[in-house]
Amino acid sequence: MYELRHLQALDAVADEGTFSRAAARLGYTQSTLSQQIAALERAVGGAVFDRPGGPRPVRLTALGRLVLNGARSVLDRSRSLRDDVARFHAGDGRIDVGTFQTVTNVLLPTVVGRLRAEHPDCDIRLFEDEDDTPDPGDLDVLFLDAAGGDGVDSTLILEDHHVLVARRGEFAEGAVALKKLDGMPMVALPAICDQARVEGHLAEHGVVPDVVFRTADNQAVVSVVRAGLGCAIMPLLAITAPDAGDDIVLHPLRGNLPPRQIYALTRGALSPLAQRLVAVAQEHGAELTRAGACRL
Repeated sequence: MYELRHLQALDAVADEGTFSRAAARLGYTQSTLSQQIAALERAVGGAVFDRPGGPRPVRLTALGRLVLNGARSVLDRSRSLRDDVARFHAGDGRIDVGTFQTVTNVLLPTVVGRLRAEHPDCDIRLFEDEDDTPDPGDLDVLFLDAAGGDGVDSTLILEDHHVLVARRGEFAEGAVALKKLDGMPMVALPAICDQARVEGHLAEHGVVPDVVFRTADNQAVVSVVRAGLGCAIMPLLAITAPDAGDDIVLHPLRGNLPPRQIYALTRGALSPLAQRLVAVAQEHGAELTRAGACRL
């Protein structure tokens, strides 16, 4: 069976016209190059060059032309693969990243910007899906507000405290006890992921709000609260600055409601670019955690 070095020898002789020039180009002795061509001819079952002898250039046979055409395709793919591998190890290449609203709006703009500044040729593909399944699947990195299960590596990126979103004057200034929310009209996100844990915690403490509307849109939750339909418990980072106007108050909550934890989920060995994305996400996540604590 022929090898890549045999095809490289064929290509060099065809380009240079003589074995001596091709050997010099490849860094071989002429006898070594002749051995490579002989091995190729045994593999393909016939001569690939006519050798007229003397100073006259060698000529490809009909079989040689056929083999050379295929050889150059193989060599092109080999060079492309070599370049791709080099880019991979240099931190370029492509990564597929799963995300959701808060991560898309608050975390990833800075993370992606920093990565692209470091690696201008990197290819970062984002896929957004509101899903409570902690499994990255075919993604390189999945951001989710839940840790992964067996076989999934979970890296904590940030902690995000919950606040009560209400119209001004609906509650006294300052922190609001969870027990005051029992039976209150409430606007809520879908009962998956963090929202499911919030409602489970409330139920464990005998607090059952009257959920009057659910929406997966963070901004829509605040808009409906502003319209007077009810209050809402939301992670602080899910509320952007324009949402919290003078008519909306963000109250801290009393009652040991655990913070939302956002993880980067991965599986197995990561590319250098994926490793760097997780590291930068941790750095920026720590900044966001500190900034969120200061807002309370």
